[in-house]
Amino acid sequence: MNGVRGALAKARYFVREFSGEAAYDRYVAHARSHDPEAEVLTRRAFEHARTDAREANPREGFRCC
Repeated sequence: MNGVRGALAKARYFVREFSGEAAYDRYVAHARSHDPEAEVLTRRAFEHARTDAREANPREGFRCC
């Protein structure tokens, strides 16, 4: 049973990393470690900022135009 759980945990990890879902968790951990009193963006605001940054740099994302 532990082998199945381990495999599922690894699969979940890779899916979260591949989809970018873990990026917000890393952002919050980084923000809290540098300044615990600082205001942290909501997930929605973080995703908007991340998308805007990706679209601003054509080398970073996939843009057609």
